Amino acid sequence: MVVCDKLSKITYFVAKTEETLVERLVRLFINNVWKLHRLPESIINDREPQFAAELTKELNKIVTNFIQLVSLQQVD
Repeated sequence: MVVCDKLSKITYFVAKTEETLVERLVRLFINNVWKLHRLPESIINDREPQFAAELTKELNKIVTNFIQLVSLQQVD
């Protein structure tokens, strides 16, 4: 998987297998890119629209869980 930051021109190359599931791709993205730059403004991919929809859905689910966890920690 190749991820490029358009502003800083930084490119990340993340090793994966050919048949990686969307859930695993999101985990790879979070572990290698999101931890450094947080959520991107846009995601551009070269795959079919169904893949982009699944990727966005899974990413939203994980980000929502993260936000809820942070909110719970602030209440305590």
